[in-house]
Formats: sequence, C-alpha cells, structure tokens
Amino acid sequence: MFPLITPIILCGGSGTRLWPLSRRSYPKQFVEMIGEGSLFQQSAQRCQGEMFAAPIAVTHSDFRFIVTQQLSDIGIDPGAVLIEPSARNTAPALLAAALVQAERDPAAIMLAAPSDHLVTDVARFHDTLARGAEAAATGAIVTLGITPDRPETGYGYLELAEAGTTQGTHPLSRFVEKPDADRAAEMLAAGNYLWNAGLFLYQAKTLIAAFEAHAPETLAHVRRAVAEAQPDLGFLRLAPDHWAACEDLSIDYAIMEKAGNLAVSVHDGDWSDLGAWEAVRQHNTPDSNGVATAGDVTAEDCENTLLRSEADGLHLVGLGLKDIVAVAMPDAVLVADRSRVADVGQVVKRLRVEGVPQADELPKDHRPWGYFETLILGPRFQVKRIVVTPGATLSLQSHMHRSEHWIVVAGTAKVTIDDEVKLVAENQSVFIPLGAKHRMENPGKVPMELIEVQTGAYLGEDDIIRYEDAYARGQGAKG
Repeated sequence: MFPLITPIILCGGSGTRLWPLSRRSYPKQFVEMIGEGSLFQQSAQRCQGEMFAAPIAVTHSDFRFIVTQQLSDIGIDPGAVLIEPSARNTAPALLAAALVQAERDPAAIMLAAPSDHLVTDVARFHDTLARGAEAAATGAIVTLGITPDRPETGYGYLELAEAGTTQGTHPLSRFVEKPDADRAAEMLAAGNYLWNAGLFLYQAKTLIAAFEAHAPETLAHVRRAVAEAQPDLGFLRLAPDHWAACEDLSIDYAIMEKAGNLAVSVHDGDWSDLGAWEAVRQHNTPDSNGVATAGDVTAEDCENTLLRSEADGLHLVGLGLKDIVAVAMPDAVLVADRSRVADVGQVVKRLRVEGVPQADELPKDHRPWGYFETLILGPRFQVKRIVVTPGATLSLQSHMHRSEHWIVVAGTAKVTIDDEVKLVAENQSVFIPLGAKHRMENPGKVPMELIEVQTGAYLGEDDIIRYEDAYARGQGAKG
C-alpha cells in the first residue's frame, strides 16, 4: 500500500480562451462552469477520501482569499496555500510545493492537479491514481494518459511502446506536441498514443532530484524563494526576488521531456481540460441537434450550437444558428464560429492592446469580504451593489474625493463613522461624509446586501486611505 497522496492544486491561470466568462480578475477555475461548484472546488472534492492527505494550493496573491473561501464553502481545510509573487508557469510552482512537502516527508507522494479539469467518473479516476501511486512509490514520475476517442488537435500526446494498452501502468516512450489533424488521425489509428492530461504523480524527493538533474538553476531560485518565504494570514508567500529570477517553464518542458524514469497510468474514463468553448458545449449535454444551453436561453432551429446567458434578466435567443458559440455577459458578448473558438485568447490580447476593460475585468469585483458590482456609473456619481459575507469586515478607511450613501436591502450592517458605531437594519440608510473614517461589517449569519451611492469629483477604487484592515492590504489597495 502506498502512502497518502498529497494533491497540489494549481489555480493561478487566467483561462482567456473561455472569455468573456473567464477573465484575469476571476478566471475559469473559480466559475461554476458545468455541474455543482466551481471547477476548482470540483478538483479539490475529487481529491478527498482515505487515499488523500490535505491539499496544497498554489495560486496568485489576487486569488488567495477566493481559494480559501471556496475551499471553506465545501468543508476542505488545505494543508498549505502557497502564493506565487508572479506567474512562472507550472515547473516552479510544482517544485515549490515539493520543497515545502519534502520538509515534512521527502517520500510523500504528490499529485500535480490543475484546477480547471472536468472528471465525471471519480471512482474510476481514483483507480487510475491508485495504480499510478504504486509506481510513484518506487521512484517513477507517473503521468496520467487519457484514452483518446477522436483525433484531437488541442492536446499533447503520450507515445507508448506498444498498442492496445487501454489500462494499467506502462513505460512512456516520449511526449508528442499538439499535432495537426492528419497526424492526430494517424496516432488515433495506431492505438499506442494517449492524450497528455497534465496530471502527474511522484514522490517529493523524486521531483526535486529531477530538477537537480535537468533544471538546476530553477531549483536554486525556487529553493531560495521557499527558504525566505513569509507567512501571511495563514498563507505562505514565496520570496519575490528569487521567484522573479525563475525562468517561465512548464513542467513538461523542464522535466518530463528529459527524465528517464517516466511511466503512464492509463485513464479510460471521461476527462476534459475545458480549454475552449467547444469542450464546454460537448460536456453541457447537447440535445439531439447538438444544441447546448445554459441560463435564460431560447434556441429555435439551431444546430451544433452553444447558447449561454450569464446575466440575470438577460434572455439570449438563437434563431437558425449553425455551428455557433454565443455567450452573453452583462458587459460583453461573444459570438463565434465553433471552428474558431480556440482563437478567443488571441482576441483577448487584442482587446488588452486596445485598452478595453472587459478584456480582464468583470462587472462583479470579488474581495476577501464578499463582492461588489457597479450598477450605474456617471460623471460624478456611481451606484454599486455590495454583498458582505457573514462575519466579514471591510477595512477602516476614508476617501478624499467622495461621500457615500448606504442603503441596507438585506441583513444588518454594523457601521462605524468616526467615533460612532451603530447597527443599520434592512430598509434603513446612513450617510458617510467626505473624509470620515468609516467601516462596514456583517455581524449576522446571512449575507448582508446594500446599495451604495457614491458622489464626488473622483470615484476610483484607489481613493482609499486605509487605517485598519483584517486582510493586511496596503494603502490604495482596492476594497
């Protein structure tokens, strides 16, 4: 029997190919895409049970409170949450987790698990992991290979020595880059190629030894970043200077394409990385005409089409559409030919160059204490909806350029204005004068919701002088 598997959940990506639902401020792994809960929550939940230890999450600073809140919502207490100071791809992230885990148990088996994959048959997935963990316990680096059912050009492949290997664990011959359509068809027919799922099993000491052999510079920088990491409100913030010195490397390129102790555990169950809208359509239970819908949608005489409305009160109608993806958000709409959905990420890059805020920002802005969304924005006024989670507290702050009116519409707010502290119940309001030190809290057990009306010469989120903050944010930080 192998030791417990420690999942390493990577949740720092931006997922631009699923724009406009996925954006840099709130990427796809935290969105409820298919089924119950976000993709991140589903990833964490399927790595629970008697064969697993507490997970380690690796994420960016902007997402750290989203990670802990979403794990708390499903009753999971992480073993650690590592904060990447900047994006450096999967190799440094997985190495940092291995170094942290090696301090506790160098022989610990670790599972590198991206947080944006969809797996429907969890029992079969566990069987695949159990076979792979047995090989990992002997010193192998084991990748999960998916039995292909079509000539897919969007995935990398794994070449095995023999055909007909539909289950079990086998030696890996080599990694194969994403092929064109003709080559993908040839590999499907050959029978000894699998999709590379990007999930890996290994002992902590095995991965560290692989970096010593194949990427020693990265090991040196990451080792220093871990050694000088600082605890921060329960997170472990990696040292930024040493982290910045790391090369941007995927684990495939840094280690897997060079190491010799590689094996494959074959998974013949359902799996998808939900990398583009076509994958979402396929897993969104299309009807007999190939039409998949989500939200307030009407489809009339459509074929092989995805229609998705992500806005309350916005009804999306598709009439006579064929091979179309249409996704409607409150502030942006995507209409694309199915054959072009892999290019959505390139369009997002163009939007960034053009300074379009919808490229990265959502109307709903998530904060450690809850979220807000702008309802109306004018030249000298702004109306927001603010939702504060039970027990949460905003920072004690003041503004130099605006005053605020708060109207509580659900729950009860505990409000501080200079030296006065009072409760403001549903259907009551309070005025915050310009320059006043103020704070709102939710002392109740249900979400507190209010409407905020801002008036003044400047309404930017950086107009904040912060005096106290439960989340250790600096001056000028949002929220």
